[in-house]
Amino acid sequence: MHVPCAKGAAALAPDCTIEQARGADGVILTLRHADGGFRKLRVAPDGRSVIAADGAERARVTASTPGSIDVALGTDRYRLPATIQPDANGS
Repeated sequence: MHVPCAKGAAALAPDCTIEQARGADGVILTLRHADGGFRKLRVAPDGRSVIAADGAERARVTASTPGSIDVALGTDRYRLPATIQPDANGS
């Protein structure tokens, strides 16, 4: 599956692939750039977000268009399919 991604100030384009695997620590997403670079994200235990699975950079997650989230790791950016679920307070 291809997902929109970008490095630096470039515009998002559907140039990255996403792979999903389940391990002892939960679901891991591997995002692969066309140039061979990749990032790994772990789906949060509550399923509502993602966190960096490797490296020191924190994943910054924001709501995007309906059915997707934007994730930034350093200067790399991704738009991933997702459903934002309301928390216990309904927000």
